[in-house]
Amino acid sequence: MLAPDSALTLEQGWQTTEATGSLQNLKKFNNQDFNSLRTLCLSQGLLFEDATFPAHISSIGPNLLPQDKLWQIQWKRPTELHRNPYLIVDGASRFDIMQGEIGCCWMLAALGSLTQQKHFLENVLPKGQGFQDNYAGIFHFRFWQYGVWVDVVIDDQLPFLNGRYLSVYPRTSNEFWPSLLEKAYAKLRGSYQNLHGGYLSDALVDLTGGVQVQFSLKDPPPDLEEILKAADKSRSLMGCSTSGQLRRNKELRNGIVQGHAYTVTGAVKIRYKNGWKHIIRIWNPWGHGEWKGPWSDNSPQWDHVEPRFREALLRNKNDGEFWMSCENFKEQFSWLCICNSTPTFLDFGDQHCTTWSVDRHINLWSPVLATDRNKCSPGAVSTNPRYFFKVPDYDPKTYNVVISLMQKHAEHMQDAKNLTIGFLITMRNSEVLKKIFSLTRDVTKYFTLSPGTYAVVPATTDNQEFEFLLRIFMKNEDYNENSNYPPSPLLPMDVPRQNQDSSCKAVFLRYAKQGSAINASQLQQLLNEVILQDEMTSLGGRFSFDSCRGILSLKDLNSNGQLTLQQFRSLWQSLTKYMDIFRKEDRNHSGFLDVSGLKSAIQTAGLAASEQLLLLMALRYGDAARRIGFSDFVYCMLRLETMTYALQNLAEGRSQISMTTVEWLTLVMYT
Repeated sequence: MLAPDSALTLEQGWQTTEATGSLQNLKKFNNQDFNSLRTLCLSQGLLFEDATFPAHISSIGPNLLPQDKLWQIQWKRPTELHRNPYLIVDGASRFDIMQGEIGCCWMLAALGSLTQQKHFLENVLPKGQGFQDNYAGIFHFRFWQYGVWVDVVIDDQLPFLNGRYLSVYPRTSNEFWPSLLEKAYAKLRGSYQNLHGGYLSDALVDLTGGVQVQFSLKDPPPDLEEILKAADKSRSLMGCSTSGQLRRNKELRNGIVQGHAYTVTGAVKIRYKNGWKHIIRIWNPWGHGEWKGPWSDNSPQWDHVEPRFREALLRNKNDGEFWMSCENFKEQFSWLCICNSTPTFLDFGDQHCTTWSVDRHINLWSPVLATDRNKCSPGAVSTNPRYFFKVPDYDPKTYNVVISLMQKHAEHMQDAKNLTIGFLITMRNSEVLKKIFSLTRDVTKYFTLSPGTYAVVPATTDNQEFEFLLRIFMKNEDYNENSNYPPSPLLPMDVPRQNQDSSCKAVFLRYAKQGSAINASQLQQLLNEVILQDEMTSLGGRFSFDSCRGILSLKDLNSNGQLTLQQFRSLWQSLTKYMDIFRKEDRNHSGFLDVSGLKSAIQTAGLAASEQLLLLMALRYGDAARRIGFSDFVYCMLRLETMTYALQNLAEGRSQISMTTVEWLTLVMYT
């Protein structure tokens, strides 16, 4: 909430509550329109050649390689490399990526995490392009830059040196999305040279438009394990890095590479021997080279894990991915970086239903603060722009404010040096409470602030004009007494409150047939890709086509085999509710409910079932041991709920129900 004193702020800059810019209002990089250029090339029978990022050493950069090697670079199209090229083969995965000669692990680590979160990946990798239909040697990708999404067009000529990819190359020889996406990112940043070394945090933000927070693993927060689990459950992007810039890419005996960035691909609490163990899953962008210590692929620790957990979690391949304990994670790595649309990774423990709102400001001014990062010039606080926000209430055990300040480089100056930037947090009386500075593009910090009115003062220690993007994220407690079920952390509903309904709509439109309805096949794809994101929840198996037909029929009020948006909203609410109930009743984190857990879940949902009915449900929806996985649990509960309410409506207070044969058959055969 902005205080009245912020009127000056709105005159000097502009402010919005939109979190990540709009994909519907794309900015065309270099004013190049993909559809128009492709249509022109197709009409002329030509393959696109990008004059703004040509197949020339100028696109590589003058200092990446010695001059003699620069002139040896050859550019080849995928159609020259393989007789049957594809943009994507069997879905985009981190295991498609193999790092080449360029030191772009920071970008590939972020990209590996992006492939796990399809709702973010689809923003970056637009559909409707490939090598089969309307191929014209042109592709496009999207990145978030300083508050707006930018569409970057490229040709598909890739650089090779001595017959090998200069940069990232695909594990599958005829799959080219990693190489083409990286080329688009190189174009955005000015050259391939500008990908040789960088910040993981920058790439995570550029691929999502989200907010990133870095955590020092040498001085970690006391709740690091809870933050990791919350980040994993809320589908955040995560990466980590090792120290050792002077020994970059040196592999230690234990398999860890110094001066290198990795992707964090999972974090779980697993039953081990007679207790519990927090373990972290990590992926190396090299596509090989793994940790050799405890919890690695062949370590004896896995012998003390229940077979079903071991089978679900352990992938014993030399693919660069491995598990390690949280203790070893803190010992071997220096930094952890987490990114999401809003700071959902700070929501953990026994918290109320929360959402995050964001105020966004862009401004430009000549700074008054031009001293070192620990001292403030006397006039800085009163002269520099101030951005006010109000904290209404708080829980001292949780974080409730995140402030992110990003310095903006001029267009075509992506390789410009960063200034030392930061911000001060003050009370209304200008008393300085916090000072945060760093020589990075993005300075972000999380806080626990007590109720009151505060101001953020962006600043730089360099006496230089400074354009910036400031975002202030605030946690909002939702005390709706009528809601017994907070939004599940697995569903993409961790957005500002006013956008929660649009999030449901966004998921619907992503899978709906021509944007109007969803059939059973599309519902199956949606449920398996959006809902089953959690390791433990997915242990019970995927949603089958038959169960999705059954689920659809329970919400299909028009009896036409499809769900409208309104009907899908009802299903979405039920999914949220039953996911929370399932996670609560799955006390041993097995991914299944036994008969006792099912009984408790039914009671929690406010429904009723006799002992005989309970056993029949376990037989009908459970496995041989009468355990029910999440996908079958959802179908079971939706059917019980629907049948209960249908019979209650028919009864209308009567002890007996009268139905025609057609009504009875319709009820039991379709729903």
